Amino acid sequence: MGAESLWTWGAAAVGSGRLRVAASTVTEMSEEARLKWLRRVLVVTGVLFVCASSLLFLWPSGWRWEPNQTFYEEMIFGIYATLGVFLVLAARDPEANLSLIWFVVWSSLVHGAIMALQALTDPVHRGHLVGDVPALLLVAGLLVYLTPRRQRDAEQAPADALPED
Repeated sequence: MGAESLWTWGAAAVGSGRLRVAASTVTEMSEEARLKWLRRVLVVTGVLFVCASSLLFLWPSGWRWEPNQTFYEEMIFGIYATLGVFLVLAARDPEANLSLIWFVVWSSLVHGAIMALQALTDPVHRGHLVGDVPALLLVAGLLVYLTPRRQRDAEQAPADALPED
């Protein structure tokens, strides 16, 4: 689907006064292409998670909470750096790491929602609405779109699975 087609669809949905999803206008991505893009998103997200602490200094209003909480920042970025390493490793075989990927989806949605509510209730933190909140929601959205919904075939079941009689 080209940019013009997407723009027309978006304008029609907004102009109609109701949100509608037109599945027929969205081209389906092949499973191979989806996994290829998922691997890329996992690596990029993993590297960004590992390097996220630098954003505190590059764009403090979008990533740092006031008053400055150094111990909290060290803890949360330690967790995200660790998660980032595992996302890069998961890119080798995303289908074998679905639980990790879905953990990232749900934890990013929850983390982003909590931060959005905090930013909306305290004007000092409004910068987060254009910083880390949309970044977390973007990560979750991309992973939801790209992650397979099915498990591997039965012949690729875990070794500890019980055989059928």
